[in-house]
Amino acid sequence: MPAYLLLVFAILSRLVPHPGWMNFTAVGGALLYFGARRSWREMLAPLAALMATDYALTVFTYHYAFQWQAYVTTWAWYFAVMALGWILLRTRTTFLRVAAGAVLGPTSFFIVSNYAVWAGGDMYPHTMSGLMACYAAAIPFYRNDLISTSIVAGLAFGVPVLVRRLSGARAVPSAS
Repeated sequence: MPAYLLLVFAILSRLVPHPGWMNFTAVGGALLYFGARRSWREMLAPLAALMATDYALTVFTYHYAFQWQAYVTTWAWYFAVMALGWILLRTRTTFLRVAAGAVLGPTSFFIVSNYAVWAGGDMYPHTMSGLMACYAAAIPFYRNDLISTSIVAGLAFGVPVLVRRLSGARAVPSAS
């Protein structure tokens, strides 16, 4: 149940207006957690929910025509981050593994999505300097994605550990 609640929070973090906080959402951390805690067959639910969110934001919030081809990279990334959580964090969850997931998720999105923007669009010239300009323009988004993913993943994986440790400390009778 916590994985689904975190998914709802992630979707809401995209839908609630947050100008100036470009790409500061709970999506990356929620997908890592979902992948680590739920089965493969359940991964279709967050994928479908986030696809619907992409559609709603594009059509109703930004008032653009929806072209599904423009989202294939993003949708593949959603699944890839859940797979990363499953591979990296399902059987063994450590600080180092959570930190690795929190860095690998946003970094992979930054690299792949901005390459797709450069290669598939006309915003930047199809030269090496155009590619570098595309990546440079995306740094504020990457920074916020990295921070938000680290916070959400850190809380999602860390709070249960902290609660267990505090509960265990209380259960040990004091030696008086």
